[in-house]
Amino acid sequence: MVTNDSSFVSYKHKILTDICRLKWDEKLNEDNINKLIYGETKGPKAKFRCCIYKEREILRQRVKLACGQNQENKPNEENVVQVIDAACMECPISSYSVTDNCRFCLGRPCTKVCKFGALSPGEVRMHIDSGKCKECGKCAAVCPFNAIVHLERPCKKACSVNAINYDDDGLCVIDDSKCIYCGSCVHACPFGAIATKTYLIQIIEAIKSGKEVYAMCAPATEGQYGEDINFNDLKVALKKIGFKDLVEVGLGADMVAAYESLEWAECLKNNKKLTTSCCYSFKQILKKHFNELYNQNVSNVISPMCATSRLLKYLHKDCVTVFIGPCVAKKAEAQDKTVKDNADYVITYGEFASLLRSKDIELVHTEEYTQEASLFGKKFATSGGVASAVLECMKERGEDVTKIKYICSKSAKECIKTLSLLKVGKLDEQFIEGMACEDGCVGGPSKRMLEQEISAARDNLLKKSDDRKVIDNLKEYPVDKINMYVK
Repeated sequence: MVTNDSSFVSYKHKILTDICRLKWDEKLNEDNINKLIYGETKGPKAKFRCCIYKEREILRQRVKLACGQNQENKPNEENVVQVIDAACMECPISSYSVTDNCRFCLGRPCTKVCKFGALSPGEVRMHIDSGKCKECGKCAAVCPFNAIVHLERPCKKACSVNAINYDDDGLCVIDDSKCIYCGSCVHACPFGAIATKTYLIQIIEAIKSGKEVYAMCAPATEGQYGEDINFNDLKVALKKIGFKDLVEVGLGADMVAAYESLEWAECLKNNKKLTTSCCYSFKQILKKHFNELYNQNVSNVISPMCATSRLLKYLHKDCVTVFIGPCVAKKAEAQDKTVKDNADYVITYGEFASLLRSKDIELVHTEEYTQEASLFGKKFATSGGVASAVLECMKERGEDVTKIKYICSKSAKECIKTLSLLKVGKLDEQFIEGMACEDGCVGGPSKRMLEQEISAARDNLLKKSDDRKVIDNLKEYPVDKINMYVK
């Protein structure tokens, strides 16, 4: 899969793997971390940066994040998505730049429309003073040779909620009051300057201490490793690592669909519009950018990850739950202390791969196929899947759903557009399914292949699933003992 940082991803995962190996061997200490850092930056020539000293500083901060800690210069940072300042020094500071297309014309309309005196003649072309430029774009619009271009930084371009800003030195700053933790900026940065906290060390500690550690794999997992690797194959590998067992989060999706369908039915009676609650980034869009709608229209049902974790903690007291999926926002959700008994830790597919490599374990296909979730729960990972599952539950209860109108927003930009219509009272649909990633969770920032490849593999895997009903499937579990609501 090609991303802006694709040539650098394998290096980041190698560092994670080395850190995990040190932890397994009880050798993760300052001396060995220094040996790792200096071993990767021997010199005299740098691998990626201008010098080995800069590489060492960046790697030192990356190791901090890999151990689930804050960087040394950001001890109080609460966001799981963080900028490594030393790595964020290569992008141009100016958003508008004059190219060689500038003919140094006599009319100079660019200077006439600029109200801030930011443009002045240089030696061979016009020059923009970044300290005066307000980035209004008027100079680019009037240039007869299209010589002035808008250079939008990749991280800022990837952010749908305008949470990326820059300090006086031009370093990227993430505005936590706007950030929805979607992780789009992480792979958008071609210098690997944006990273997330990783909790593999804490998971290894729990396993080594003898605790029962359960893996919870997201519905988006099927298809990520091709059509030959199913949940049972993952379960075998996870048990080799030391996990007690694996549970499909699709089961938690069945639970959520059953309870959210009750909310839909109630809202229909009261002529109230409702949004889904599964995607944490979507909920953050509501909370931080449409707060009035968040208080009035968001579902009160917990996410499938939380539902699965609460079920496991009810069945296995004091167990540790680990969510594995394509999502960065789930890391932030797990840290939300207002929601009890959620997942203890969250790791992405890339981090899971590093954990496997740290024990020299490979995924191997087995003939056995296991299923815990209904097909509707499994399809929560794709756009329209949540709404379909909720409607299925209503049908199973004998309710008429023929007149229900709903809309599926399958990217952060689409979610913002839909919520804007709802805010001004121009949304016809009664229910909103919102997912911040393109085409749903399968398109999350940690996906392992292109969406088309994942979809093809998923289709073949899902054909093996039986046609069990959602509510019938839940009768096998003590769902009535689980609090399915946030409050």
